[in-house]
Amino acid sequence: MMDMNQSMSSVGDSCDNAMAEILWSLLKRELNFGTFESKSQARKEVFEWINWYNNDRIHSALNYQSPLQFESLEREKAA
Repeated sequence: MMDMNQSMSSVGDSCDNAMAEILWSLLKRELNFGTFESKSQARKEVFEWINWYNNDRIHSALNYQSPLQFESLEREKAA
């Protein structure tokens, strides 16, 4: 059985959900939700978007590199 950690914020504080809300906002804006012809098309496009976001999208927090580029450079520095 998994233990659940209690939230550290007060009731009604949105800080716990801020990162998830940002991700949902990006996903909705960039995929134009509501334009899918079927659930399978929606699943496919969401999967492709998540894969792109995690592997290829440049991030300002990573000095405008994709996560793959950033991790590769960090590995080279550590070697």
